[in-house]
Amino acid sequence: MSGTREVAVDYLARVEGEGAMRVKVVDDQIEEVEFSIFEPPRFFEAFMLGRPYTDAPDITARICGICPIAYQVSSVNAMENALQFDVGDQLTSLRRLIYCGEWIESHVLHVYLLHAPDFLGYESAIHMAADHREIVERGLRLKKAGNAVVTLLGGREIHPINLRVGGFYRAPTKQELESLIPELEWGRDAAKETIRWVAGFSFPKVEEEYEFVAISQDGYPMNTGRIISNRGIDIDPSEFNDFFSEEHVARSNALHSQVRGRGAYLVGPLARYSLAFEKLTPTAQDLALEAGLGPICNNPFKSIIVRSVETLYAIEEALRIIDEYETPAASYVPHEVKAGEGHGVSEAPRGLLYHRYRLDDVGRITDAQITPPTAQNQLSIESDLRVVLEQNLELPDDDLSWVLEQSIRNYDPCISCATHFLELTVERVATGG
Repeated sequence: MSGTREVAVDYLARVEGEGAMRVKVVDDQIEEVEFSIFEPPRFFEAFMLGRPYTDAPDITARICGICPIAYQVSSVNAMENALQFDVGDQLTSLRRLIYCGEWIESHVLHVYLLHAPDFLGYESAIHMAADHREIVERGLRLKKAGNAVVTLLGGREIHPINLRVGGFYRAPTKQELESLIPELEWGRDAAKETIRWVAGFSFPKVEEEYEFVAISQDGYPMNTGRIISNRGIDIDPSEFNDFFSEEHVARSNALHSQVRGRGAYLVGPLARYSLAFEKLTPTAQDLALEAGLGPICNNPFKSIIVRSVETLYAIEEALRIIDEYETPAASYVPHEVKAGEGHGVSEAPRGLLYHRYRLDDVGRITDAQITPPTAQNQLSIESDLRVVLEQNLELPDDDLSWVLEQSIRNYDPCISCATHFLELTVERVATGG
């Protein structure tokens, strides 16, 4: 087909924040592929300058209402690194437990309400619920089980207030944690059903050769550890800026990240799964294989299966931590305040979240850097769009827009409750050829 073809989506729905997509094809040759984030800058790093280090977990939690725990945990990890102390195994396990709650509620929200409609041909989860009420109700109950974990350990469901540098303001009793068990046990069976349900979707045949990046720790990557990749990176979080760079591009208010000298990389469920499949629980491994996944997954559209597998893992991990829990003698570790620089990482539902802080000798923040997962994935998102576009150029504009938007939602880029739908602009101009 001769001429210029442009497909532009001015507002992406079923993602968090404000983003857009634009592709341009000239005489069946792809000229431009752009995924842009135009939500205004929020300046959280600047907000923290001059404030005491103890404020960082509560301030950064406000960055995201869906994954505040990720920001709090990366923040306290960095501050404790700067102040050179450790909270010990019991409090670290509690942090992992509340992180499990966040993974459950965030993954389930994405799988059931934001992404499944793409595979089943529905405009939204509301439309899907008309035909699949029991499935949507199962998703809502699963999400509620995750929220209950966050509420109990965090003090409230949205922007929790119980995490602090040095531990928690209050540690729960064994009895309080055991109150979560019945719903988590129900959730374990519901998560298995979820994996089998999404495994039955029809998936585009897309295979990408990603550089997967995630943290590495004794268990499945979640709340602390080193940074590794499938192409040889194995570094302490303090080396993050030596191996990764961020740059501003005109089309986006979020910085674009890349591996120095190599380019795009992928963080998130596919990266964690492919780097640490053997660290999943045996049940989660078995269900993943039953669902048609191998130990490595390179199909971004199958991220919905991987998220479902991680949901099952998070539930089983939460039950394990509760079973082994003993109320700590103290919920907080005292520490000396001094000047220093600290680095912290954890695995937000969407991927690696890096924090760096510098403190003066009275503990005031003098410099801050926060590198969220969506910024790190922007180049991979654009690469995926190009591959999907190449495979689907023959589609009408409406259908092409649908599959391209679905490709973006594979990444769950900063989920929100966006209620508007897409405005699509298509322009064709003859080239005279």
